[in-house]
Amino acid sequence: MQRRNFVKSTVLAATALTTSVAQAASPNPIAGKNELYELRIYELKFGSPQSNLDKYFKEALLPALNKYGVKNVGIFTEIGKSEPAKVYLLIPYPSIEDFATITPKVKADADFKKAAESYTALAVDKAPYTRFTTSLLTAFDGLPQMKATSKEARIFEIRTYEGYNEEALRRKVKMFNEGEFDIFYRTKLNPVFFGEAIAGDKMPCLTYMVTFKDMAERDANWKNFSADPAWKTISALPEYANSVSKITKIFLEPTSYSQI
Repeated sequence: MQRRNFVKSTVLAATALTTSVAQAASPNPIAGKNELYELRIYELKFGSPQSNLDKYFKEALLPALNKYGVKNVGIFTEIGKSEPAKVYLLIPYPSIEDFATITPKVKADADFKKAAESYTALAVDKAPYTRFTTSLLTAFDGLPQMKATSKEARIFEIRTYEGYNEEALRRKVKMFNEGEFDIFYRTKLNPVFFGEAIAGDKMPCLTYMVTFKDMAERDANWKNFSADPAWKTISALPEYANSVSKITKIFLEPTSYSQI
């Protein structure tokens, strides 16, 4: 119990600091709570069927999360099929407080435990993954809640921007909140979520997701973004120089049971 309270208080303190910095950067924050995103990346075990993990997500975890108010959970696989294969799980909690309270409720839920029995009973040689990594991200003030996505066939692009220090990342978050979002919408980069990492890998960093009909639309819209006069102006401002030291991008497609 003491360890759980310590973890909860640590996450809350980190979030409070992150939120205060973001609010100071953005002159017109949108009212309402900012979501908390948990992004898990599962590295699948070679030779073990992904179906075991799919069954667990579809029949146990997603219904339990939905039961406690967590909606629009995303489950994705990589386009191009990396080796080892990976599965991406995106859980959008309504707030950091909800993350702290819903997580133990799901673990203790009787329906969840029953639905997960076949998964938890898997023998070691049938384990579907080797390990998974987790990142926690607080939504930007400029996009405090996830945007709904089309139900038609889509691809998703997830990008991580690393800053060489915390101040560099703060400036990049400010850049999005104070102008870059408008350019994204105008050039149809179709934001899904934007979050600043408060725990996880590659910190300090931010991660965001955009969506397109296909790769052709994606390439055309990014070209329009790069040519946009407002982007050329804002990207040339000295205050945003060297705000990103590394960019990682991954292309994803939703599973048949993904909720986004």
